[in-house]
Amino acid sequence: MSVGKTSRAKSLRRRATEAETRLWQCLRNRQLGGWKFRRQFPVDRFIADFACMDARLIVELDGSQHVENAQADAERTKILDNCGFKVVRYWNADVLQNTSNVLEDILAHLEKRK
Repeated sequence: MSVGKTSRAKSLRRRATEAETRLWQCLRNRQLGGWKFRRQFPVDRFIADFACMDARLIVELDGSQHVENAQADAERTKILDNCGFKVVRYWNADVLQNTSNVLEDILAHLEKRK
């Protein structure tokens, strides 16, 4: 991991959105089915919002800016898929309003990756 990615990841952790903070509180310390997650974790040339290395699962949270960046997100997902990761995306609003449903869905994806 390059120094630039490390400092960028640290900066992103310090400036977490409300949705990222809420989801992290549920994922940290192996709280979701015993799976270990990392947040703002460098993968290839990107920094994943959340990554479970054991399951090779990346969880991305998207805000309104992603509506306009759908093509870039699709390319990013394709590259991460080629690195052996499954990428799942959730809207910030869903994390904030339906946290338990998002967690159930993430857990279902994790179980498929066993």
